[in-house]
Amino acid sequence: MRHTRFAAPLAAAVAFALPAFAQDEMPTIRAAVLEIGTVNWELATITENNLDEKHGFELEVQPFADNGATRVAVEGGEADMAVADWIWVARQRAAGKDYVYIPYSKAVGALLVPEDSEAQSLADLSGGQVGIAGGPLDKSWLILRAYAQQEEEFDLAAETEQVYGAPPLIFKNGLSGDVDGAINYWHFLAKMKAGGMRELVNVEDAAVTLGLNPETPLLGYFMKEEFIAENSDIAQKFYDASQEAKALLAESPEEWEKLRPRMNAADDAQFEQLKADWLAGAPERGPIDVEGASAFLALMHDLGGSELVGEATELPDGLFADVE
Repeated sequence: MRHTRFAAPLAAAVAFALPAFAQDEMPTIRAAVLEIGTVNWELATITENNLDEKHGFELEVQPFADNGATRVAVEGGEADMAVADWIWVARQRAAGKDYVYIPYSKAVGALLVPEDSEAQSLADLSGGQVGIAGGPLDKSWLILRAYAQQEEEFDLAAETEQVYGAPPLIFKNGLSGDVDGAINYWHFLAKMKAGGMRELVNVEDAAVTLGLNPETPLLGYFMKEEFIAENSDIAQKFYDASQEAKALLAESPEEWEKLRPRMNAADDAQFEQLKADWLAGAPERGPIDVEGASAFLALMHDLGGSELVGEATELPDGLFADVE
């Protein structure tokens, strides 16, 4: 009878307490990522070193087969975060979606030529073929076109033949010499450089010449503003963990050895080049240069029009997360 008498009050007390416990639990960030994407290197460093728990959240990584699926997952509420360049995020926000951008990487591309190429400038590619992995609206391609026009008075698009293809195809065609120059995603470019190709023009250098700020991180994470509002300081907490992971990778060769199985490096040369280029793309801590971003968006609008930027003719209010 004694047990029966106290069971009901105890059960009621436990039930009453559960909501309070739930509110005190660490929030979870469900990250939708490309299964073979390089962002997994940073996210794995965060989870394997418990940097998420250290900064007050739990990171749950959800792999997907393609980038489109990661974005659909966030839009549909199946995930809380994915990766994209901020031009795309700005386009979505201008169209009415409440996406907020958190910086991740300033890694940019380059135009590479075969090791035995005689080309010393973009104008030397006149009459040749340029392989491009990102399509006609690829941002590296657009910047290089603007650079060629300004510095060499050379119409790169009109004076060369563009060959568009998936990154592995451009990788193969570049190394085989089937194209005279190649633009690819940064990690494919790293492997192409390890295979002997050389940079003709780096997009970062081209950006500086055009008056842009190369320190503006193009790639980042995006979350819904609603998710950030519901989870106090979640953007800052994640940014802190991301920055700590970068610092750890910058100083610890052992961390890179742990990541090596994820990196799909065929040999030591590829491994070292991937590591060097990833670290070179790690942005300094701090807020994004809004003026620099505005100038970049204006250039993308001039070159790519609404097909690239949509309604984002200027930076949408609230685009960049308030992190520091």
